[in-house]
Amino acid sequence: MILFAFLAITSTSFAQQKTEDKKEEVKIYNPGADARADIDAAIARAKKAKKHVFVQVGGNWCSWCIAFHHLVDNTPALKTYLDTNYETVLVNYSKENKNDAVLASLNYPGRFGFPVFVILDGKGKVLHIENSAYLEEGKGHSAKKVTEFLQNWTYAAVDPATYTPKPAASN
Repeated sequence: MILFAFLAITSTSFAQQKTEDKKEEVKIYNPGADARADIDAAIARAKKAKKHVFVQVGGNWCSWCIAFHHLVDNTPALKTYLDTNYETVLVNYSKENKNDAVLASLNYPGRFGFPVFVILDGKGKVLHIENSAYLEEGKGHSAKKVTEFLQNWTYAAVDPATYTPKPAASN
C-alpha cells in the first residue's frame, strides 16, 4: 500500500513537472524585444508595400494568445492572407516586460484582454483595436471571423480610391 501511494505521488509530480516544462517551451513572444523598434520597422515596410500593420499583443503565459498563433500557422489560407496584406508584429505583455509606453502609444489595447489586435496604417496611426473575443466561435478563434476582420482593415479596404462598400443585407 505504501509503495502504491509513493508511485502515485511520484507520477503526479512527474506529470506536473512535464506540464510546467511544456509551458516553458512556448516562446512565441519575446519579452526582451524592442517593441517600439519592431513596430517602427513594420510601419516602414507597410508604407512601402501599401499594407497595414497587424499588431498582436499578448504573452507566452496566455493560452488564448498561443492558440491564436497556432490557428494562424495551421490555417494556410489565413496565414497567406495575413502575410500578403499586413506586416505583423508580436508585442509582449508580461511581468518581465509590460511594454507600458508602447501600449500607451497604441491607445491601451490591453483593456480588452489578451490577445488583442491593433491595426496601424503606414504612418503608424491606430486605425482599429479589436477585442479578440469577438473573433471566437465555440472553444477558440474562428478562422472565418478572423479572416473577415482582416479583410475589413486592409490597405485597399480603407483606401477611398479602392474600397468597395458592402451591399445592405436584405431582410
